[in-house]
Amino acid sequence: MSDWTDLQAALATGPVCLVGVESTQGSVPRERGAWMAVLPERSIGTIGGGHLEFEALAEARARLAGRTGPRTARYALGPSLGQCCGGVVHLAYDVVTAHDLPALAGRLGQGLSPLALFGGGHVGHALVRALVPLPYAVRWVDSRDGIFAPDLPGHVSTEVSEPVHEAVRDLPAGSEVLVMSFSHAEDLDIVAACLRRQRQQGDLPFVGLIGSRTKWATFSRRLAERGFAPEELAHITCPIGLPGITGKEPAVIAAAVVAQLLLRRSERMVQGGLSG
Repeated sequence: MSDWTDLQAALATGPVCLVGVESTQGSVPRERGAWMAVLPERSIGTIGGGHLEFEALAEARARLAGRTGPRTARYALGPSLGQCCGGVVHLAYDVVTAHDLPALAGRLGQGLSPLALFGGGHVGHALVRALVPLPYAVRWVDSRDGIFAPDLPGHVSTEVSEPVHEAVRDLPAGSEVLVMSFSHAEDLDIVAACLRRQRQQGDLPFVGLIGSRTKWATFSRRLAERGFAPEELAHITCPIGLPGITGKEPAVIAAAVVAQLLLRRSERMVQGGLSG
């Protein structure tokens, strides 16, 4: 289960104290937006472990028991907590109930990156399993009904689209796209739809296509015949996956692709000054 799914289940039994990283300075164990939910006997998620989390758990449980105080607290990791990070973390404490779930869904989902996954085959299923605990809002698309895994968490939505490439039009701006349908014909139409949208709107920062270099050579020729220029075709990544990770098992491919996505996400955060 994902942390969000666990939180939903916990709130069905009573209030919890949500502890969130409100802001950071210097070297810290977790980024702004990280959170954990604290119950009397257990916790969900993590704000980085160590003495900081030990102190936060105690404070959260005291608040569940009725203690009042300022919503935020400042923790200097070096001098006061003896952690080697040496930075400063501001934590926010909120006691929440099931009534707060709609607001929490928006608040805790703010850090999720939109990702569209086309294809419900073995690799698609492995990718969804790998993405569930990670900071992505996944839109999982296939042309076939009954292909998706059951009991998916709230940040994974499914869509049956026929023809499948029509779903590209309605993707959230900024979506990263992974293409791995059950047929090369569908893959080609999806990639072409992504390139048309990129030409018109320029809002799909990454389009990755599963397959070999031979497959991409064939696709490049067919897409060129549809009128796409070489500089447009350069926007497609094929093969996908972090170079150096070998193996054709679905779980291995999924691990390589997720590693590539996370590397891209980390680079964006550093470029945007969000690394803390």
